[in-house]
Amino acid sequence: MGRTSASPSVSISAASTPSSDVPDINPIASIAPYPLASTPIHAGIARACRPDFAHHLEKRRVLAYVRAYPMATKLPTPPRVGMVSLGCPKNLVDSERILTQLRADGYQMSPDYAGADVVLVNTCGFLDSAKEESLEAIGEAIKENGRVIVTGCMGKEAEAIRTRFPDVLAITGAHEYEQVVEAVHAAAPANLSPYIDLIPDAGLKLTPRHYSYLKISEGCNHRCSFCIIPSLRGDLVSRRPDAILREAEKLVAAGTRELLVISQDTSAYGIDIRKEPRMWKGQEIVPHMTDLARELGKIAPWVRLHYVYPYPHVDQVIPLMAEGLVLPYLDIPFQHAAPSVLKRMKRPGNDAKVLQRIHQWRDICPDIAIRSTFVVGFPARRRRISNICSTGWMKPSSTASVPSASSRSRVPPPMPCPITSPRR
Repeated sequence: MGRTSASPSVSISAASTPSSDVPDINPIASIAPYPLASTPIHAGIARACRPDFAHHLEKRRVLAYVRAYPMATKLPTPPRVGMVSLGCPKNLVDSERILTQLRADGYQMSPDYAGADVVLVNTCGFLDSAKEESLEAIGEAIKENGRVIVTGCMGKEAEAIRTRFPDVLAITGAHEYEQVVEAVHAAAPANLSPYIDLIPDAGLKLTPRHYSYLKISEGCNHRCSFCIIPSLRGDLVSRRPDAILREAEKLVAAGTRELLVISQDTSAYGIDIRKEPRMWKGQEIVPHMTDLARELGKIAPWVRLHYVYPYPHVDQVIPLMAEGLVLPYLDIPFQHAAPSVLKRMKRPGNDAKVLQRIHQWRDICPDIAIRSTFVVGFPARRRRISNICSTGWMKPSSTASVPSASSRSRVPPPMPCPITSPRR
């Protein structure tokens, strides 16, 4: 590492002072009456010692000290990484984890293409339009910077990306954090230094300080006929509950007020590690949605559950909402209300039972809000949408016929059904 040869508190330099001017003295013995830092630093002459240090020592002694303990004149410039994050909040969490690891490895973030040594593009491949947006982002990054690494859901289509963009440095799949970091290390090696690799305990966030996404699992075990998530992200893989709670504590300590719990299927959390309980602050935590929600409610002021599949055990979470441990809010993608359509979607088809459960939930927690999504124009469906609008899911003043969509590329026109309540 380079060294300096001048003191900030004394206007002399080693280069301009003849060596004969410096007597053969022991710099430590000369400075012994004044306290020194355990590790000599360049500012130590003015900072680590007494404030009147320079006034009590002759210039020759200061020069001897500087020569004995030189310091770097310039810190190494760390590589800079640019990030383009596309797609859902789960992709955003992946981007945060990648950036956190890179920051820990000594990299800095670049807000633009021009200042980046390498650019990461975290892609989305859920819809054709999302794929096209991802390809456009890759093309733009190559045009503006030239050194691009692709990750995310479209990593499954590496051959297609290579065909269109042969200059891409590397391509990895979804949640392949280690491979992404290794690719960045190969493209722009980092100069590690204790002066530039400091990061917050909670990691680097791409969201405002007051809320954070908390991902509890990856993948999904369902095989809904309209969804390609399992082929992109694989089967369910749950995180250890103690690791999740530890991350939640760090986020709250860093200023997070609301934790948004996300995954592909939040209700299924823990079914793959159900026999692997973990110790957390002296008590055993079972990897289960209810137990995890209860413990998160003790850590964060607000806990909001997203992507909840309507399993029977979801009923156990409602009392936690009534107690105030979890926000009275559920994001449940019902997708449809017609049993025949749900059967073709390969989803549960007893809409009457689901409605009954919603009424029971409201009896326990009257303030509960339910956010949902519905698929309109599912392939092979040629009937009116009355099943959605007449069974209590929605109550618009009028309905409209929707033509069938025989393929994903044929999207039906918008429905003129007004929204009767504001979205939460």
